[in-house]
Amino acid sequence: MKSLFAAIAAMWLCLSTNHAPAQTSYPEQSIRILVGFPPGGPPDIAARLLADKFGEAWGKSVVVENVTGSGGNIAVERVAKAPPDGYTLVMANSAIVINPALYEKLSYDPLRDFEPISLAVFTPIVLVVADALPARNVAELVALARAQPGKLTFGSAGGGTPSRFAGELFRSMAGIDIAHIPYRGNPALLPDLLAGRISMAFPNITVVLQQVREGKLRALAVTSPKRVVSAPELPTMAEAGFRDFDTTAWFGLLAPAATPAEIIDKLNLETVRVLSLPDVRKRLDDLGMEVIASTPAEFATVIRSEILQWAKVIKDAGIKLSE
Repeated sequence: MKSLFAAIAAMWLCLSTNHAPAQTSYPEQSIRILVGFPPGGPPDIAARLLADKFGEAWGKSVVVENVTGSGGNIAVERVAKAPPDGYTLVMANSAIVINPALYEKLSYDPLRDFEPISLAVFTPIVLVVADALPARNVAELVALARAQPGKLTFGSAGGGTPSRFAGELFRSMAGIDIAHIPYRGNPALLPDLLAGRISMAFPNITVVLQQVREGKLRALAVTSPKRVVSAPELPTMAEAGFRDFDTTAWFGLLAPAATPAEIIDKLNLETVRVLSLPDVRKRLDDLGMEVIASTPAEFATVIRSEILQWAKVIKDAGIKLSE
């Protein structure tokens, strides 16, 4: 998964300089970007940065709406059913490629119901524990969980989100009994994690980086294949003994299926341009988020390939959602 992102990242800068904008009068009215999670998380931050710059460039209002619930699925479902005119978009996350293997029925098809515009960013997921928990590394956490079956808990952003999946994968691979506590987005679980009311979580590093740096939470490992620039001291889950543990989270813009190609093209080119701006890149870098702007075709390839990859991982690990 990361190798595909690396290839895309290597090409994204030239996309912003080597293409002419599509000839279209779009946009002629305000645009909505739906985000399936509360303000403050990576998809919300990325969406608002794009919305501000889109508005400046086009002289039209671009509004971000936080439509929370069902692990981000409500926002995705609304956009799948919206008119294909480019005025209702969604900043989706990688849950849309995980969910098809976790749920018997979904109200949307990630391949059939959307037109990819561009990937925007990806952010590593980090295993963090409450400061009061007596575990200084992953091995100690596993030992603690095994000594107290059913006592420890992990919080997630809910549904089939990457944070939920990472917790389920950890539970399966470690062979431990830990209870899942769902929240409406990763920022929403922070108060309970800081207070020790839940034992651990697998949020995007963006959400907890400041608390980790201040010593309020203890980070044990990142779930990406390689160590991350924003926290190079943290081992990967593979280094901690969990081979092939890879759950990074990406975020990207989607439009309803059948949105005209010239609109998709204009949205893509503007997204790539915005993500190349120094002030935008610095803001994202400071938060531990990495730009992975892409073409629509590259984004479609990511969606298609990851649906297959996650289905295999979920089947091999025997992961089933209990609620």
